Amino acid sequence: MKNYFEKSFELRYFDMNKYGEASPTTILTLLEETAAEHSYNNDYCLYKLEKQNIGWVLISGAIDMIRYPKYKENITIKTWLSKYTLVRGYRENIIYDASGEIIGKAQGIWVFYDIENRKPLPIFDEIKLKWGINPETSQEFDIEKIKTLETNEYQYKIEFNTYKSDVDNNKHVNNIRYFHWLIESMPEKILDNYFIKRINAKFFSEANLGEKIRVYNKSEIETSINAFKEHNDYYHLIKSNINDKLLAAAHSVWEKK
Repeated sequence: MKNYFEKSFELRYFDMNKYGEASPTTILTLLEETAAEHSYNNDYCLYKLEKQNIGWVLISGAIDMIRYPKYKENITIKTWLSKYTLVRGYRENIIYDASGEIIGKAQGIWVFYDIENRKPLPIFDEIKLKWGINPETSQEFDIEKIKTLETNEYQYKIEFNTYKSDVDNNKHVNNIRYFHWLIESMPEKILDNYFIKRINAKFFSEANLGEKIRVYNKSEIETSINAFKEHNDYYHLIKSNINDKLLAAAHSVWEKK
């Protein structure tokens, strides 16, 4: 495979959940750190872009984990761009353990973004030239399609506040916070007995400092929380308290530990 970038990590204590495994938000953080390092390595550091009021915004993504790495384990993330449009880059990722076994895969669609005017920009030709392109995909999955339900179809909701620490350099709530809130909203029985095997999400609008975030969840099978099935499917809706604005939707699959 050509035109790819690799970055290795040793998993730290504070990256772990209470079971001594990397949390799902840790995995997403490491994927985005790898993408940031890929940009830096090609002389388009995110801070350099920020000085021009430009950033990258995630609009769709999917993660599929075979297993989560444990404390002090070494992993390597391989990332590359499989496709470009005028304003979008399609980023692929494969996560390997120290023996070279694949333990996870991820995809993301990123929009090149004018931070000041809040609109997409054409990706610089030099960025595409330096990153290159490899049409191989990490997963055979359409991450741009996602099932959404009406608010009244969801079984329960939890509300979160937004704080200054939730806002990133693009001047909106970072996508990792959405993932954190989604996990925090899940029933304890699911968190204790299952792990996120797969999640795909689509982002529709920005959330800003001061907004209250409402996370709505629905199990595909209503009895699944107590039935301890081999896997459980959940649908999620994330909205703002301001005009009931739709922020994001997601579908997660939880497998028995």
